[in-house]
Amino acid sequence: MWLPLFALIVGVVLGFLTDIKIPEEYANYLSIAVLAALDTLFGGIRAHLQNVYDEKVFVSGFFFNILLAASLAFLGVHLGVDLYLAAIFAFGVRLFQNIAVIRRILINNWASRREKNEKN
Repeated sequence: MWLPLFALIVGVVLGFLTDIKIPEEYANYLSIAVLAALDTLFGGIRAHLQNVYDEKVFVSGFFFNILLAASLAFLGVHLGVDLYLAAIFAFGVRLFQNIAVIRRILINNWASRREKNEKN
């Protein structure tokens, strides 16, 4: 579970320390890629907390989500339709759902530990 969080922290630190500028034409693609990556990261954390984590599912989901979202945005650009908004909406909803489930799991774990400690 700590590897994805460590990678996220390293990525954020490297992002702040480097002076890389992304061209405006790629902003939609980057926003979708970041949302897809965050969705996969929080989905992996959720799976770990539910004891169903599988690294093959995590890695394949990471690359598949990014590839699918970027392809949707690319198709939308060529059709003249903002299809990237559909991917942003879908990943945004899933991201908030995963965070909500993680929060519930952590609260339940905390409450059960607290109950155990009070019984002892």
